[in-house]
Amino acid sequence: MKSLEMTVNTRRTNSNQNNEIITFLTIGAIVVAVMMIFGILMLMAQGGKLDLSPAMFYQFLTIHGTGMVGTAALAGTAVMWYFLRDYVDLSKKVLMLHLVFFLIGVLMVIVGVFSFEYASAWTFLYPLPALSAGAWGMAGALLYLGGMLILGVGFLLFYIETGRAIIKRYGSLGKGLGWDVIAGKKAEKDAPPATVIASTMVTIVNVTALTAGAVVLIMNAINTINPTFSFDPLLAKNLTYAFGHIFANSIIYMGVIAVYEILPKYTNRPWKANKVFLVAWTMSTVFTLIIYTHHMLMDSVMPKWMLIMGQVLSYANGLPVLVVTAYGALMIVYKSGIKWDVPSSLIFLSMFGWVVGVVPAIVDATIVVNHVMHNTKWVPGHFHMYMGLGALVMIFGFMYDLAKTDSQIRANILDKIGVILYALSIIGVGGGFLVSGAISTPRRWAAHFPEWMGPALFGAVAGVFAVLAVTIFSIHFIRFIKVRNKDIKTGVLKHKSA
Repeated sequence: MKSLEMTVNTRRTNSNQNNEIITFLTIGAIVVAVMMIFGILMLMAQGGKLDLSPAMFYQFLTIHGTGMVGTAALAGTAVMWYFLRDYVDLSKKVLMLHLVFFLIGVLMVIVGVFSFEYASAWTFLYPLPALSAGAWGMAGALLYLGGMLILGVGFLLFYIETGRAIIKRYGSLGKGLGWDVIAGKKAEKDAPPATVIASTMVTIVNVTALTAGAVVLIMNAINTINPTFSFDPLLAKNLTYAFGHIFANSIIYMGVIAVYEILPKYTNRPWKANKVFLVAWTMSTVFTLIIYTHHMLMDSVMPKWMLIMGQVLSYANGLPVLVVTAYGALMIVYKSGIKWDVPSSLIFLSMFGWVVGVVPAIVDATIVVNHVMHNTKWVPGHFHMYMGLGALVMIFGFMYDLAKTDSQIRANILDKIGVILYALSIIGVGGGFLVSGAISTPRRWAAHFPEWMGPALFGAVAGVFAVLAVTIFSIHFIRFIKVRNKDIKTGVLKHKSA
């Protein structure tokens, strides 16, 4: 109880320093809505209701995938920073430098995609950036690759700073994961807070992922400028998916920090980091670095042991953190007398989304299933459920909680409708993709046969409602910003803890 009160008090003193966090979240909400619109347009084209040229379709596909993951990750870093700063000393200058690099990188990506028609999808698989069959030129490829590299540098600076702060406070990243507690050198009561444990894990995996991404981006850029420079395509694909899969996965691990911090406020019960919890996070740290290989199961030239490892560890990775977190969320809420509102409902809903989203991923990680399903819409079905109903819901829940904590504004009936609308619509979008995958509809195809169009149109309609829900969330957050700015201007900024 005492530690909870200290955390709330610390956050109160920081409430007039939340401008940067609010900026990150505002950008995130707006861009997510725009990326959803691109997704709707693609589904309408696949459903035969919109005449979209293949070139434009693949530009939309490229910006949708890159923009959605990048923006969700930006919002995830805001969640992680907001809570982690209560336990370690972080530099605000690094946070703002991260944002500057992000904006520069995004601008380069947008120009490369829409002004120079670059359209390789987010995967930029070698040698596609340099060999586009005339679909785009060197300028578009270099703008996209350079923009992605600058984005990555910004994120890398962020994680180097969080790693530095954790090491300074706890002595090492291993101690940040609680290894000394696991080894019995410290008591469980002295374990790091759940926020520090999750942040340490994300720091480790994302420094690794971003380094791999930087290597393959630079090699692609050199090959684009000088085609005589070549490198192993299999190595390039491994580096690309090591980067992309780990980085995208990390978003939910940043978002879950909001679960660890917000639910205890509502239930008045602390989230205890026992040995089982610590072991689960260590296992997830190791597995997350390795399981990208389930994206390579169709590559017969991959070493067989790596493919088997990809299947086995993909199964294993779905369990440790998810199980202890979902079980912990149920236990912390059970008979707590919690008063449900929009923030707590969204945070709890995210647990459901995480569980549901992981199931089709585990199915796809089975080698015999993967050979049939991986290049179908089953894969984006899993990802839309996992991200849309898991990670993004955590971020939206944090936005509502921040508004409640940092101002007197409260959610209204429209916001409550938005929660229901968002949950049903994302289930509709993800379900449409999963049904498409089940009937063997290929992913990344600009045109569909009539037999494939129904689920695509259903997903497009569901997507419209998802955009409406995100608009409701964004309006609430904009209202909060206006109220907060007015309170700051008049010197009567209010603080209220849940």
